[in-house]
Amino acid sequence: MALITDGRFSGGSHGFVIGHVTPEAFDGGPIGLLEDGDEITIDAEAATITVHVDDATLAARKARWTRPTPYATRGILAKYALTVRSASEGAVTDKFE
Repeated sequence: MALITDGRFSGGSHGFVIGHVTPEAFDGGPIGLLEDGDEITIDAEAATITVHVDDATLAARKARWTRPTPYATRGILAKYALTVRSASEGAVTDKFE
């Protein structure tokens, strides 16, 4: 069993964990298109994750995907949801045009 997430986690996690997967599900990244029962292969030595779902199925899922509604609409969490950049870009909250 492995945990794969686009989220962040503390040093208290243990076991096989992969974090900061980008692009994030909130931005329509591939991790958001996976469904229960999909098979994936994780090769830690090659640093790869392979999804065993054909391109047509992923394209159909992407076509019906909608961005989740942020749960915070006011305050600092709303600012964060509106402005934060991808983890691969440093997860900063500067708004770039």
